[in-house]
Amino acid sequence: MNVLFVCTGNTCRSFMAEAILKTMLKDKGVDHIKVASAGIAAMSGSAASRNAVRVLENKGVDQADHQASRLDTHMIRGADLILTMTRDHKNAILSVEPSILSKTHTLKEYAGMTDEDIGDPFGGSEAVYKDSMAEIQDLLQKILPKLLLK
Repeated sequence: MNVLFVCTGNTCRSFMAEAILKTMLKDKGVDHIKVASAGIAAMSGSAASRNAVRVLENKGVDQADHQASRLDTHMIRGADLILTMTRDHKNAILSVEPSILSKTHTLKEYAGMTDEDIGDPFGGSEAVYKDSMAEIQDLLQKILPKLLLK
């Protein structure tokens, strides 16, 4: 199974979701689920946000070498599940590739919550990133059982 997280720049939210889920899967010894992330407006090769890297490191997740990837149709078609950070991200993907509706959800929607957005911490303080990471981690805990069944 291939899971793809999508946000705007792939330096904050989708990157943190990718790193956290990879760690969760590794801790459970799961290797059949592949995880990646990309940004709709990412500048490929851009470094991750310093505060995103810092809050991940504080959780024991080293991702300092992350480089942003711009979302492309190859990634979209190769994913079995696409989880976006906002409704706008989801709608942007579906406007390009409407045939993937069944495999594209916001992260909150997939977690069974109302289809609300995950706020963008870009440019915020370390505390803002920590709150964003905690929200993403909580959502990933909720969807992990679903993923393990696939």
